[in-house]
Amino acid sequence: MKKQLWRDSWLMAICIGRIFMYMNYMVYAACLPILKSEWEMSATQAGSIASGFMIGYSVSLAVASWLSDHFGARRIFVLSTITGMATALVFGFFARDYLTTLLLYSLLGIAQGGIYTPGIVLMAERYPVACRGGAVGWFIASTSLGYACSLVVSGILVAVGGHVLAFIGTGILPSAGALILWIALRSTPNIIHDRSNGLNFMAVLRNERNVRSLMAGYTCHCWELLGMWAWTPAFLAASLALSGAASIQSAEIAAYCVAAMHIVGAVASSTMGHLSDLLGRRAVLTGLGAAGAILSLIFGWLVAAPLPILVGLMLIYGFVAIGDSPVLSAAITEVVAPNRLGSVLAVRSLLGFGAGAIAPMAFGAVLDYLRVGDSAASTWGPAFMVFAIGGFGATWFALRLRMSDKK
Repeated sequence: MKKQLWRDSWLMAICIGRIFMYMNYMVYAACLPILKSEWEMSATQAGSIASGFMIGYSVSLAVASWLSDHFGARRIFVLSTITGMATALVFGFFARDYLTTLLLYSLLGIAQGGIYTPGIVLMAERYPVACRGGAVGWFIASTSLGYACSLVVSGILVAVGGHVLAFIGTGILPSAGALILWIALRSTPNIIHDRSNGLNFMAVLRNERNVRSLMAGYTCHCWELLGMWAWTPAFLAASLALSGAASIQSAEIAAYCVAAMHIVGAVASSTMGHLSDLLGRRAVLTGLGAAGAILSLIFGWLVAAPLPILVGLMLIYGFVAIGDSPVLSAAITEVVAPNRLGSVLAVRSLLGFGAGAIAPMAFGAVLDYLRVGDSAASTWGPAFMVFAIGGFGATWFALRLRMSDKK
C-alpha cells in the first residue's frame, strides 16, 4: 500500500473531484487587483472579503468535523459536495459588487468545509499510520491543484470577459467535482465510531501535550499560509505595474504565477507528507516552519525585484508554507483516538482558519496605515512581515512535540 498510493483509484478519484470543487476558491484573489479599483475598495475592505470567506470556512470545518464524529465522515463529505456545488453556482451568477461578494463569498466558505476535515477522517479510516502521511499528502495536494486550476481558469476568463465571466465560469465547474466525488464514495462505508469509551475532548487537551502543540502549530500555520495566499496575487500585480503593465494584464499574469505556486504546493504536500513518514513529523515541521518565517520577513521588501527572481522566491515560499499541512494533519490522527478525532479537528479548524481569516485583514490594515504607494517596498515589506508571526509560532510548537517514535 505504501508504495502504491498513487495507484489507488479511490484516492485519485477523491483528489480529482476535489480539484474541481475548489475551482472557484481563488477567483476572488485572482480578480482582486481589478475589483479593488473598479469597486473603489480600501485594502481593509478588500481583505474583509477574503476574511469573510475564511470565517465561514472555519465555522464550516468545525461543524463538519463535529458532525463526522456523530453521523460519519462519508455522509458529511457527500452532503458538503452538494451544498458546495449549489453555493458555487449562486456566487457565480449573483456576486456583482462589494456587498454581494462579501455575503456570497462568505456563504461559499460555509458550504465548502465539509470536503476537507471529514476527508482527513476518511484517510485515517482507510490508511495505516505507516503510509498515512503520504495519503494525506495526496489529499491536500489536490487542494493546491484546485487552487492552481482556479487561478489559471480565472486568469483566462478575466482576460476574455472580465471578472463577471471569471465568477460565472469558476462557479459552474464545481458541479463536475460533486459528480465525481459522489461516484467515488458510493461504496465507501459510513463509519460511526463508538463514543462511549475513552477520554472526552477536554480530557484529551489536558492530558495530551502533543495535541495542544499540534493544534497551536496548525493555527500559526494557517495565519501565515492563508494570509499570503490571499494577498500574493495583488502583490505580484503591484510588482508588474512597476514595469508598466496594464491592470488587467497584471492581474492575468499574476494569476498564472500564483497558479504555478500552488502547483509547487501540490508537490510540497505529496512529498513532505511522505518525507515525514520517513524522517518523523517533528523534524519536517520544524524545518518548514523556520523556512516560512524567514521568507515572510523578506518577501514583501522585494516588490521591485526582477520578475523571475520574485517568482522563483514565491515558489519556494509557497512550497514551505503549505508543506507542513499534511504533516500536521497526519500527526493529529496519530495522537487522537478515532472516536474523538472529529471533535479535535473541529476545534483545530476553528482556531486555524479563524486565524487565517484575521490574517488578510491584518495585512490590509498595515497596507492602509503605511500607504505611500502601491509599489513601495516600505508598504509591502512590513505587511508581509505580519505573516512571520505564524512561521515562528509554528516552529516553536513543532519543537515542543514529544513523539513516541520517529513519526
